[in-house]
Amino acid sequence: MIIGVPKEIKNKEFRVSMTPQGVAELVRRKHQVLVQNEAGAGSGFSDSDYEKAGARILAKAADIYAQADLIIKVKEPLEQEYEFIREGQILFTYFHFASSEQLTKEMIKRKAVCIAYETITKPDGSLPMLIPMSEVAGRMSVQIGAHYLEKANGGKGKLLGGVPGVRPARVVILGAGTVGTQAAKIAAGMGAEVILLDINTQRLRYLQDVLPANVSCLFSDKATISELLLQTDLLIGAVLIPGGKAPVLASEAMIKSMSKGSVVIDVAVDQGGCIETCKVTSHEHPVYEVNGVIHYCVPNIPGAVPVTSTIALTNTSLPYIIQLADKGWQVACSSSKELQSGLNIIHGKVVQPMVAETFQLSLYSYSEINTE
Repeated sequence: MIIGVPKEIKNKEFRVSMTPQGVAELVRRKHQVLVQNEAGAGSGFSDSDYEKAGARILAKAADIYAQADLIIKVKEPLEQEYEFIREGQILFTYFHFASSEQLTKEMIKRKAVCIAYETITKPDGSLPMLIPMSEVAGRMSVQIGAHYLEKANGGKGKLLGGVPGVRPARVVILGAGTVGTQAAKIAAGMGAEVILLDINTQRLRYLQDVLPANVSCLFSDKATISELLLQTDLLIGAVLIPGGKAPVLASEAMIKSMSKGSVVIDVAVDQGGCIETCKVTSHEHPVYEVNGVIHYCVPNIPGAVPVTSTIALTNTSLPYIIQLADKGWQVACSSSKELQSGLNIIHGKVVQPMVAETFQLSLYSYSEINTE
């Protein structure tokens, strides 16, 4: 199979979808890999690194799309890439369809086979392709929050961990999944007062046992969130509905109740955001204020640490890419329930329930499309 690795063009996105080591493994299996010129530069990989691994370097993204059977990316195709996508072409990336009706309708129109990293699901319900990037984003959310709490950066001038004789900052985290758990670990390690909220009592019970003593695990409801935010210094949104739009848990009124110089980090922004005052920002222009509260809503947080993120992503994605390349998408998805769960759109038909529900589109089953 011919596999294409185009350069990411999202604002300040420095990751690349495949390391040279990953390319070498695909070439060893007799696949052809096309890599766009300088696609890996932001992650510390040169064109010569990819050439040594057996890839062929092409100058333009259009040429990659024109020749490749399988396109692997980090972020969803942007508007200027839509025209390159061919009918029947396999796209494997983080799509987050529920946050963009335009992207969804364009992929339906292009009749590509869209396999989303974020909906690949293991038998135990875990999301293996989300875990590494969620670990990065969760850990980074705390260091970003600590940065913006500094007075010189617009914050209230509060040290996250405090010092002896001075209370630490309060960090409230909405959601106890991978992002929330990783954020809690880092915030706790920095000495903050951490409050982690979720509606899964079994998860809360487990985390209360394993996280440090300065982390409190509370059941999440509107009244509790409202009360906590009155004295919260850093709020981190870490809610996930697999394949669907994130629910709004913190209303505009709640955010307005926070003291000036507080910081909001909405990691769920790539799925629409779980904080009502959230709007998408970028690494170039990452923050804005609402009533004096700083909002950081960058949808590709891990792109800021591309060396770590690219290696972690390749470690997880490569086994799935090998299955797709070795067997073709039909056989690979028929023989792997995990890959099958990643299918969102096939030849213009939506097969992911949350995407269909979000935009009120017709939902098709994988089996009926695969037998056409």
